[in-house]
Amino acid sequence: MQEHQLESIFSASEAALSQDGKVDLAGLGFWKAVAAVKRHPEWRDRYAGRIAAIDRVAFERGVRLRVPLSLGVTALAVGTVAGFGAVVASLFAPRPWKGLLLLGGSGALLVATHDLAHFIVGRALGIRFTSMFLGGKLLIEPGLKIDYESYLQVPPRRRAWMHASGAIKTTAVAILTFLVALAGGFPRWVKWLLGANASVVILTEIFFSTRYSDWKRYGREMRIAREVGLV
Repeated sequence: MQEHQLESIFSASEAALSQDGKVDLAGLGFWKAVAAVKRHPEWRDRYAGRIAAIDRVAFERGVRLRVPLSLGVTALAVGTVAGFGAVVASLFAPRPWKGLLLLGGSGALLVATHDLAHFIVGRALGIRFTSMFLGGKLLIEPGLKIDYESYLQVPPRRRAWMHASGAIKTTAVAILTFLVALAGGFPRWVKWLLGANASVVILTEIFFSTRYSDWKRYGREMRIAREVGLV
């Protein structure tokens, strides 16, 4: 893609977002232009801020259930502490609370630690975030909104590991809570449920995430790193 094409695509995207109605950035070629900027480091300083502005407007128009970043991260941290506390408490609790605490703690950790891992690893690698939001079909899946200017300014391998961090953390939580169930004298039904959960998480990462989610993004950024020789 030539630089004059970038100008045309970004101008068309800005014009579309200045009007009412749904805007298809992909149809306008916006994300192809972003991919081109990623592959031309000399374009990053010139276009990163403009890309971030377009992305931010499109996001705010499309996602209504947003909360400030500080509030969202605090909620994730509280959920992580509560989940970990429930898992520890389950080791000493009597039945039937024993199994219920482990299941509840496992669920809280799975939900809270995924985006918290993205946040911690991303910030450590120089990537900023602007807010948290709820999405998914039921509007209950938490998500982090990336500040695209900072995202484009860091090397692609850093972007890749930020994406991978959530998937790694989710898989680790599923496996570790299953191992706790095996080693902690829990009822058989708890072991079966957490074993099934660990299996579903692993299969999801292998067959879904590699095509649509975190591992797909990890692979995309690693390919860019190899193409342009950036680390």
